[in-house]
Amino acid sequence: MLDTLRYALVWIDSLGVWAAITFILLYTFSAVVFIPGTILTLGAGIIFGLFLGSIYVFIGATLGGTAAFLVGRYFARDWVYKKIENNQKFRVIDQAVSKEGLKIVLLTRLSPVFPFILLNYAYGLTSVNLKDFVIGSIGMIPGTITYVYIGSLAGNLANLGTTSSTGNAIAEWTLRIIGLMATIGVTFYINKIARQVLKKEGLDD
Repeated sequence: MLDTLRYALVWIDSLGVWAAITFILLYTFSAVVFIPGTILTLGAGIIFGLFLGSIYVFIGATLGGTAAFLVGRYFARDWVYKKIENNQKFRVIDQAVSKEGLKIVLLTRLSPVFPFILLNYAYGLTSVNLKDFVIGSIGMIPGTITYVYIGSLAGNLANLGTTSSTGNAIAEWTLRIIGLMATIGVTFYINKIARQVLKKEGLDD
């Protein structure tokens, strides 16, 4: 898969003025068909640089996430339910999102603990509305910028997926720290909301 994505990025890099729209379409497609976006995000930093790369990744991830959300809500509810029915994290999210939809989406976007692609589909089964889901996507921005920055340090697509420079190490540790802080925050907040919802329903003594 790594080689396939690298070849796709090399091809996109050769498209000139069509490179940006093609990259966004590929990213959107990958988010719907369960292709991890990490390599594409890193590649955006190499091809487009930090500023434009972050913008294109954010657009592609938001469009792809929205498409998956709509598929989960209207076309594949049974399939998505089978994927998540035994996952405790998603059960807690489902309880919490009924009360604080936008905040929960935003916080889970900040945390790497929650898988991006499956989470898009899972939100389609919850009560969160489409507007809050899309607005909550801004929570992806810190992680997006960090990954695009790491990619920009690679220099060229041949180095994609390798880590050797000091800059890479610093960026990776920055991402880990951000992710840890976000994970602690989202876990605390979601658990708090979930307890409130359960207590209200008489399910928590």
